[in-house]
Amino acid sequence: MLHHEDTDAAEVLSPARPAGHTNPTPGSGPMSTDTHSLTIGVVREKRAGEDRVAMTPAGLASLLKAGAKVLIERGAGHAAGFSDEAYADKGAEIVSREQALAARVLLRVQVDEDAVADTHPGQIVIGLAAPLAGTPTVSALAERGATLFAMELVPRTTRAQAMDVLSSQANIAGYKAVLLAAGALPKMYPLLTTAAGTIAPAKVLIVGAGVAGLSAIATARRLGALVEAYDVRPAVKEEVESLGARFVELPLETDQEGGGSGAYAQQLSDEQLQKQRELLAKTVANSDVVITTAQVQGAKAPVIVTTDMVSMMSPGSVIVDLAAEQGGNCELTVAGETVDHGGVKVIGPINLPATIPTHASLMYAKNVANLVQLMLREGSVDVDVDDDVVRDTLVTREGEIVHPRVREVFGLAPKAVPAAAAPPAPAASESGPEEVAS
Repeated sequence: MLHHEDTDAAEVLSPARPAGHTNPTPGSGPMSTDTHSLTIGVVREKRAGEDRVAMTPAGLASLLKAGAKVLIERGAGHAAGFSDEAYADKGAEIVSREQALAARVLLRVQVDEDAVADTHPGQIVIGLAAPLAGTPTVSALAERGATLFAMELVPRTTRAQAMDVLSSQANIAGYKAVLLAAGALPKMYPLLTTAAGTIAPAKVLIVGAGVAGLSAIATARRLGALVEAYDVRPAVKEEVESLGARFVELPLETDQEGGGSGAYAQQLSDEQLQKQRELLAKTVANSDVVITTAQVQGAKAPVIVTTDMVSMMSPGSVIVDLAAEQGGNCELTVAGETVDHGGVKVIGPINLPATIPTHASLMYAKNVANLVQLMLREGSVDVDVDDDVVRDTLVTREGEIVHPRVREVFGLAPKAVPAAAAPPAPAASESGPEEVAS
């Protein structure tokens, strides 16, 4: 798992290639490149507050070894702490923005509205595009004839772990959330015994024991806080306790017996959510810090902490809502702002990983490089690779949206599959409710 924060970054981000992977014949797919050297472009992110960069000097080796020419926009990595000289020393070419944008493959952190004007027909774009939120960027890139791979859609499997951007960035968000709370809390985290008396440790509640939650638990424990954690999945209890936190067990029937922190929780019904709030109210009220992490791709985050629950907390308490950009797990959350409710601060941070851009970029770049390697062979790129990770992250191609779930979001009919290639219909037990990243 990517939530072992004490592991050296170089070890966490070591190149990974799936065992038993075989390469198709170069040039076998209709989107394969010509005989010229493959170019991969990296540009400086334009979105306000986005200091990450899509590729780092450390991530270049595997791409260059595969025969690609990497073009880095001048100054692209400065905000993340990577100089042009560092890229050049590792074999990249430092070029103008226009030259980087002309590359066959364009690596970005945020594939937003700026990406549409920057992209040319036939170009392959890889980055975070929020496809399940139905962003206009996705349909605009399809109309432009670009091929889009959305890093959010990397499957949550053991094999794809080295490409799982959501996990790597959530790891950082969980860590930073604890620091934000510490800065806003009028108390210290650790137990202190001094000549002036004993200071009790701060009580921290983490709601959601996914990657972000486990990272927050480990960080708060290191700072000396007394930590409790709650998750709808009983299976994560062992992971929570292994980090030194107490697992909050509620008598709530959720039918979510399987799956650890690497799996998604399933979305609760309105009745289950209401029961969950009632049972959590006392624990929230007794906490100095509450960090919430439950998010739903492409949908509003579930409201777990109500206004009444916040009113029960002591003045000076802090809530950090990592789902702020999806509407918030707290009823009072406002994305990008800190709300004061009776002396309780409700913080709604935006894009926390970008506030630690060096390590966030190192992780992101390695995730992206590992995905690109699945399509690279001898200086060519082939998006027709018979690989489930490549297939599951492909969103647009040849002028249309091709990903089944994204087509559904945009109200498009399912793509027709030739009878000979159509897979057998899944059994009823293979389908389930929408997934919730907690």
